[in-house]
Amino acid sequence: MGVSPFIGIAITIALISLFFALYPFTFRLPASPSPSSLRLFTVEELAIYNGTDNGLPIFLGILGSVFDVTKGKSHYGKGGGYNHFAGRDASRAFISGNFTGDGLTDSLVGLSSTEVKSIVEWRDFYIRTYIPVGKLVGRYYDSEGNPTKYLKGVEAKAARGAQLIEKQKKEEAKVPGCNSKWSQDEGSEVWCDNGYTARSETTRNSIDRENEQTLCML
Repeated sequence: MGVSPFIGIAITIALISLFFALYPFTFRLPASPSPSSLRLFTVEELAIYNGTDNGLPIFLGILGSVFDVTKGKSHYGKGGGYNHFAGRDASRAFISGNFTGDGLTDSLVGLSSTEVKSIVEWRDFYIRTYIPVGKLVGRYYDSEGNPTKYLKGVEAKAARGAQLIEKQKKEEAKVPGCNSKWSQDEGSEVWCDNGYTARSETTRNSIDRENEQTLCML
């Protein structure tokens, strides 16, 4: 009498179950590099990865953190609009817009707290979007890869900038908005609700620069 095929299937299922019980399989997503596995770069070493050699990845530094931006090669590679950021830490240029000469520097001396905050936000963007590959030894990290006092100072200044912006938002919320309209025949017109008078005042915006605006005041 032949063996029932159902018995064979049952035996096969039992063997597979036993295999997975003895050798459990778990699926893991690729992990981000641990801090200990991040490479320490000198300025000269980082400069090699500036997008001019097609055989090498493209690295970018910001606030001393180095990221692999090769997947954005069309932007960061040779001839790309952001190639001036490749192979260096040009943190200041992220807010100054000066992409030549002394503008391509990691020094933030003279920047306001809100400007420093913007640069920290740029670094956070790269953390979310690209793979961190190392740290640049110098202004922000020491020879052992530890944060310097300068980096800690930058973080603290950025936090003050965030507080300043939040305070400014609350103050602006207390001021009633003005009504305005524009037409080609009559130009622009500004008016306030009853009880308020339109006045032009010079204020400072979120990056500490003067701005002329009309406010409705009692």
